[in-house]
Amino acid sequence: MLTTAMAAELLQVHVEYLRRMVREGRIPCHRFPGGRGMRFLRDELLSWLANLPGDDQSASTARSADAGR
Repeated sequence: MLTTAMAAELLQVHVEYLRRMVREGRIPCHRFPGGRGMRFLRDELLSWLANLPGDDQSASTARSADAGR
């Protein structure tokens, strides 16, 4: 389990930006009763990142793109 600061560091974003994404429902987060504490599961964050739309810059994608040239 990651704290907000640890998750922000993993994602390379500012803590306040991460909190805003949570408020907007854009990122997986677990809250404690009372609503203030936030925790993140590392595997959920990595899966969320992998499923974001955008350029896939993984090594396997780069090799297949080069093979098509």
